[in-house]
Amino acid sequence: MIGTTEGSSFLASDVPAILKFTRQVYYIDNLQVGRIRPGEVLFYDLNGDEVQLPLTEITWDTAAAEKDGYEHFMLKEIHEQPRAVRDTLNSLIRDGAVDLSGAGLTDDILRSIRRIDMVACGSAWHVSVAAQYVIEDLAGLPVRVELASEYRYRRIPSSPDTLVIVISQSGETADSLAALRVAKERGALTLAVVNVIGSTIAREADHTLYTLAGPEIAVATTKAYSAQLIAMDALAVRLALVRGAITEEKCAELITALQAIPDQISRVLEEKQRLQWFSSKIVNTHDIFFIGRGLDYAISLEGSLKMKEISYIHSEAYAAGELKHGTISLIEHNTLVIGVLTQGSLFEKTLSNMLECKSRGAYLMGLTTNGNFSVEDSVNFTVYVPKTDEHFIASVAIVPLQLLGYYTSVNRGLDVDKPRNLAKSVTVE
Repeated sequence: MIGTTEGSSFLASDVPAILKFTRQVYYIDNLQVGRIRPGEVLFYDLNGDEVQLPLTEITWDTAAAEKDGYEHFMLKEIHEQPRAVRDTLNSLIRDGAVDLSGAGLTDDILRSIRRIDMVACGSAWHVSVAAQYVIEDLAGLPVRVELASEYRYRRIPSSPDTLVIVISQSGETADSLAALRVAKERGALTLAVVNVIGSTIAREADHTLYTLAGPEIAVATTKAYSAQLIAMDALAVRLALVRGAITEEKCAELITALQAIPDQISRVLEEKQRLQWFSSKIVNTHDIFFIGRGLDYAISLEGSLKMKEISYIHSEAYAAGELKHGTISLIEHNTLVIGVLTQGSLFEKTLSNMLECKSRGAYLMGLTTNGNFSVEDSVNFTVYVPKTDEHFIASVAIVPLQLLGYYTSVNRGLDVDKPRNLAKSVTVE
């Protein structure tokens, strides 16, 4: 992007780099040329003809790009999640109802949808996996989740009643952008869920739903993930209502549950000292397995990614029922197995899978909701999170796993905000 102010112009890869100097920026399109002079920027197409680009006003506070007393940006951004979730919810809920008019999604459009394809990479893909469970259960719509790097090379049939949702924090992710273009070529309706106003994916999608996480500096996403997740939950609630899958009363209950999540996240953050202590005990672990069933599996995927990308400890997530189909052969003495146990109907089955690991020498951590104190009889360490509607528990349950990854990385003396070999925005294939 290109920023300008009186007497100066700036070229940067992302907004935080120039916030101290200007809030007036241009986002240049592909196949365009920018000519930068002090205080003046002109744009041309490849024929040399001048083109006019809109000037975007950045509303972020400069402090958002600073650590503000925290040791690392990642820790600061973990603590900013209540605000990020609340701001995103406030942009989508008006007068006690989910309102998607800002994204151009009318109720008629939502009623016309017959299938949803969710396309993303990394943590955004994990958001999609979680949203798949919620949308299918609440709205009764079939949802398929695709990795963007695979979707673009597959011949997946689409039609105007297929909604393809592309999720990307930066709005510039190369594979996600390519997948969006493929979806449009195939005739699908497209929705971008992005955090950066004016980004390429936002501009090219038929509809755009902005998350309000603010600038995220740490490479490992936390608050952007949580903002995406809550946006998908709100979309699921609206889909369910307009399609007649839930009543107005049930919808009101779900919205109340959504609005309570920011405070519930804050309560989880108050218990971070226990996780800091536990991370010191596992700092020399070589292998960690995160397991869960249903929505707990989606939570495990993101928890495992947070651990591996910043602590460099080998970590994998598995649907708990799949352990016996090969993976349990890797369990040995003191292998750490973290079980996510927030879904009441699946609680006993996942706990049984954890005990299978324990009998083979595994060290167990359980993550569950308040009240499930019987877990302590079976596992070595237990983390509790506040109860909420089970459809939305991922927003609360992911926070302890983010903190565990963070403190483990700190205890290993690693560069938390800039892990090796990774980039914040993946703009290459």
